Amino acid sequence: MTIQTPIASAAAEAAAVLERLGVAPALRVGGSRPVRSPITGETIAAVHDATPDGAARIVEAAHEAFLAWRKVPAPRRGELVRLLGEELRAAKADLARLVTLEAGKIVSEGLGEVQEMIDICDYAVGLSRQLFGLTIATERPEHRMMETWHPLGVVGVISAFNFPVAVWSWNAALALVCGDAVVWKPSEKTPLTALAVQAAFERAAAKFGPEAPARLSSVIIGGREVGEALVGHPKVPLVSATGSTAMGRAVGPRLAQRFARALLELGGNNAAIIAPSADLDLTLRAVAFAAMGTAGQRCTTLRRLFVHEDVYDAFLPRLKAAYASVRVGDPRATGVLVGPLIDEAALGAMMGALDEARAAGGVVTGGGPIADGGGAYARPALVEMPGQADVVLRETFAPILYVMKYRDLAQAVELQNAAPQGLSSAIFTLDMREAERFVSVEGSDCGIANVNLGPSGAEIGGAFGGEKETGGGREAGSDSWKAYMRRATNTVNYGTSLPLAQGVVFDI
Repeated sequence: MTIQTPIASAAAEAAAVLERLGVAPALRVGGSRPVRSPITGETIAAVHDATPDGAARIVEAAHEAFLAWRKVPAPRRGELVRLLGEELRAAKADLARLVTLEAGKIVSEGLGEVQEMIDICDYAVGLSRQLFGLTIATERPEHRMMETWHPLGVVGVISAFNFPVAVWSWNAALALVCGDAVVWKPSEKTPLTALAVQAAFERAAAKFGPEAPARLSSVIIGGREVGEALVGHPKVPLVSATGSTAMGRAVGPRLAQRFARALLELGGNNAAIIAPSADLDLTLRAVAFAAMGTAGQRCTTLRRLFVHEDVYDAFLPRLKAAYASVRVGDPRATGVLVGPLIDEAALGAMMGALDEARAAGGVVTGGGPIADGGGAYARPALVEMPGQADVVLRETFAPILYVMKYRDLAQAVELQNAAPQGLSSAIFTLDMREAERFVSVEGSDCGIANVNLGPSGAEIGGAFGGEKETGGGREAGSDSWKAYMRRATNTVNYGTSLPLAQGVVFDI
């Protein structure tokens, strides 16, 4: 495993990329909030924070936009999202580069994240002609009963640093075709990508024409107080919030107090099971990416690995060799697979977790910090544990993989499900019965359960989200659009009598 020294100034490159993406200098220069690249530690911009009062004004303007946008036919709304997808296609290389510069992702992962945005736009365009309601059988003669779906209002989106643009698109593309306005509070660590996406949206809206009202999409930058203003505003009926479980514990009750909806995508202490029949070549690649990709900073990162005792001694040396071969360093460099952690605090949390694991009897391979390049670099850590100590059951947002033996599938599933989170999971097996049991009601308790592929990553065609402390929210997938709309039940009496439901008689 080697360190690749940073190859160029992140600040200079970011300025050039932002210029090409159409982010005005006034938005990224002279502000009170510095933006730092995790690649080199350089300050690459200084953005302007909104105030809580300013955030409230943005919400009010978004509500006015919603009142106009809800009257535009859904297929026509889909045309705006189609144009947004075209803008993202045109800007893909530069926007992906900005993701790399601001979030520290390797080049292919930055490109992949922008492709997710394009894909969800395509999905939402088709969906704009499929916002179906049901006609329902009624017990009353000469009546028709149906469900109708209407736009909901202003949708607040709070996103995290690790997917700085994709999470917004999963929500915004669907919300826009559903007739809603969107107000986006990005992570304080990655505001530049949000400004770039907003610029792309504004170009799409200009091409779409005057039917797209001003403030249909807005970005508010700031800290916790700005997020609280968004969560607390009475004209925001839905907030989709992605982040830590601690953040969800703060956001969820606040929304519940005013009977607003919460779509929460929170922590994920994800596990995989390697059965005796597993294809170990396939398994090795899947485990390595799931555990080390994005420097362990995905909510779907593989953090716990249960290996059957019959294949443990054959698999672990191969996994250790893979860990030793991975290049760590500047994510812009060819051949680098693991970039930096987002900041020094994340590195400190990783080192603290490794110390705790050692104290609990863990044997650590790798995991050391790399004092080079100005960023918070570390070697991915593989930790052989005697059991699920507290540190194993607590998610650390870093490239740490805890490895444990198991004897039978029921035991492995019980160990997997012992985590308080329930996002993603996987089993590697060629035994059909094991595979089917894992995805059955008796198997994984996660929102995502995979067979012969890792837990990390997802496609927009399937609902993304998890159970327990993961929050229960779902984004993308077959019926996720319903989260962004309100349902009305309509009954029409086309006869001349008035039969009452349940046979009630009330004659006057």
